[in-house]
Amino acid sequence: MSRVCSICGKGQMSGNNVSHSNRRTKRTFKANVQKVSFVANGKAVNGYVCARCLKSNKLERA
Repeated sequence: MSRVCSICGKGQMSGNNVSHSNRRTKRTFKANVQKVSFVANGKAVNGYVCARCLKSNKLERA
């Protein structure tokens, strides 16, 4: 599953795990995307949309 929002393009980000001794190792932060049906160009489309776009009503649900 491609974890990229169809509306805003939000995707995976990278950062560090930081231990108690302050050692750093690479990690990834994945976007909170949900599979939903929404209207795009007058047609119902299935796609992945992030939780922030769902909450802010940036799309019309089908």
